[in-house]
Amino acid sequence: MISLIRSEIYKISKQSKTLYALAAILIIEGFVFMSAYYQGAGIIDLLLDNLKDSFEFRGNLLNGNLIIYLILNSLWFHIPLILMIIISGFLTSEYKDKTLETVMLQPVSKLYFILSKYIVSIAFTLLIVLILAVTTFFISYWIFGYGDLVVYLDGLNFFKSDDAFYRLIYAFLSGSITMVFFSVVSLTLAVILKDATKTWIVSAIFLICSNLLLKIDFRNEVINELFFSKLTDSWQYFFYYEIPYSTIYFKNFMLLGYSILVMIIGVLIFKRRDIQG
Repeated sequence: MISLIRSEIYKISKQSKTLYALAAILIIEGFVFMSAYYQGAGIIDLLLDNLKDSFEFRGNLLNGNLIIYLILNSLWFHIPLILMIIISGFLTSEYKDKTLETVMLQPVSKLYFILSKYIVSIAFTLLIVLILAVTTFFISYWIFGYGDLVVYLDGLNFFKSDDAFYRLIYAFLSGSITMVFFSVVSLTLAVILKDATKTWIVSAIFLICSNLLLKIDFRNEVINELFFSKLTDSWQYFFYYEIPYSTIYFKNFMLLGYSILVMIIGVLIFKRRDIQG
C-alpha cells in the first residue's frame, strides 16, 4: 500500500497537469488582485453608497482581508472545477494510455490500487488549498495591507482586522473539506465513466447542479439539512457575527460521511469491473 502511494505521488509530480493546476490557481489569484487594484475602490463605494449618509467610515476597507475573502469565494466554483478536472485525470489518463492494464498484470491488489488513488487525490486537494491560502494571505497583505473586513452576508457585517484574520483561516480549513468532497466525487466519476471528456462534462454538471441546489428550499427540514448540496457552504458561516459552530461541525461531519460513501462506491465498482472491458 505504501509503495503504491509513493508511486502515485511520483506520477503526479511528473505529470504536467499538476503544474497546470498550480498555474490555474495563480492565474485566478492574479485576476482578483488586478481587479481589486484597479477597480476595488469603485466596488467598495458601490457597496457602501447607501450607508455613507448615515455613517462615517474610516480607514482603508480595500485591504488584504477583503481580497482574501474575495479569493475565498473561488471555492464556490473555480477551485473545485480545477480540482475535479485534474484529479479525474489521475485515473482516466491511465485508462487512455492502457497503463492501468499493465499495472493490473502485476501482483497488485485492485483494492489497494484504487485506495491509493483516493488517498493521494485527497492529499493533493489539501495541498492545493494550502498553497492557495498561503499565497493569498502573503500577497494580499503585502500589496493591500491590513484592515477591517466588510462582508455582505444577509446584510453588511464588519470585523476587526485581527478577528477577520482568524475567521479567514478557519474558513479555508472548513472549505478544504468541501474541496475533498468534490475531488472524491470526480475520482469516482472517473471510475464509472473511464473517459476523460465524459468525466469532465459530468463533473462540471455535478458542480453546477450542486451550487444551484444549495439555493433551493426543498420545504423539507430533513432534506434541507442532510442533502449533500446543502452541506458545501460551511466555510461561509464564519462570517456571521455569532459563528454557529454546531452548524459548521454538523455540515463538515456529514460531508465527510458523504465523501467516504462516494469513495466506497468507487472502490466497489473498480474492484468488480473488468479492467480490459
